[in-house]
Amino acid sequence: MKRAFNFNAGPAALPLDVLKEAQAELLDFNGTGMSVMELSHRSKDYEAVHNGAQELLRKLLAIPEDYEVLFVQGGASQQFSMIPMNLLPEGKAANYIITGVWSEKALDEAKKEGETKVGGNSADKKHNYIPALADLDLGSDEAYVHVTSNNTIYGTQWKQFPNTGDVPLIADMSSDILSKSLDINQFGVIYAGAQKNLGPSGVTVVIIRKDLLERSPKNMPTMLNYNTHASKNSMYNTPPTFGIYLLGKVLGWVERYGGVKAIEKLNELKATMIYDAIDQSNGFYIGHAEKASRSLMNVTFNLASQELEKTFLAEAKTKGFVGLNGHRSIGGCRASIYNAVPVESCEALREFMLEFKAKN
Repeated sequence: MKRAFNFNAGPAALPLDVLKEAQAELLDFNGTGMSVMELSHRSKDYEAVHNGAQELLRKLLAIPEDYEVLFVQGGASQQFSMIPMNLLPEGKAANYIITGVWSEKALDEAKKEGETKVGGNSADKKHNYIPALADLDLGSDEAYVHVTSNNTIYGTQWKQFPNTGDVPLIADMSSDILSKSLDINQFGVIYAGAQKNLGPSGVTVVIIRKDLLERSPKNMPTMLNYNTHASKNSMYNTPPTFGIYLLGKVLGWVERYGGVKAIEKLNELKATMIYDAIDQSNGFYIGHAEKASRSLMNVTFNLASQELEKTFLAEAKTKGFVGLNGHRSIGGCRASIYNAVPVESCEALREFMLEFKAKN
């Protein structure tokens, strides 16, 4: 079997060890004679999987006891609505820092629920940078401040988060959660679709400070109320059991590797390989993001012409590289190098980039 060099933006690469573990247990999980997909979500065997994944996530991210860890469905896109529905009261504004398409989409959904403002925006330079903290317009009486920690389309990432004081800071961390060290206490809510760093698509993790649960209106739809999921250990209805099982396996892989700090060093190594190939190309490859805002998860770049980009991507495909096309909204090239992308894949991409430059 030959594995692809998988640089897909999401669903993305999963650790090979995790896939092998799941394969070995697929027909008979824990001696039950059933696949984990066939277990009742009310069974003790599945309950151990569910609680084990929560506990391991708490351990790896050092999540304090005054936060709930929820497993919900609907992706980050559903959170764009759930956040304002639960946390945006009448008479207050929600502050959105716009750094790309996904924060724009989050803002659009919040506008449907209440008053909003834009406290920072990088659209003036095609979202190739993260606004400086000193330039943000932050108020002391806002419902919350919302940021997107990593911007997959544009290849930018927050290196430091704003201090919002008593105003809850909410972060969509779908594309960089578990990739670097994090102070959970700085945030009121963190949410993330699992399909980039945590596991397969279908599971969304929500880490929410417990006092914020009191803000949810009692008359809102049951399944969109955070209290529904918090009060039932994320099993009010049938959870995505196989996705949570694989999420737990991925967390176990991170723990065996040495935890988040070890993963962070690995990610820095992988990113440096590819950024160096861009920076040392004398303009053959042109990075999209400003250096100070570069993402460790998504490396975005262009070549001198669209014709050359087409040739680059076509040749890359023949050599087993997958997912290097830039997002359809901006084109160019993008290498998504999430936690599970092996160093060997990044080395292969760097060598291909150097060879392609030499030939062209």
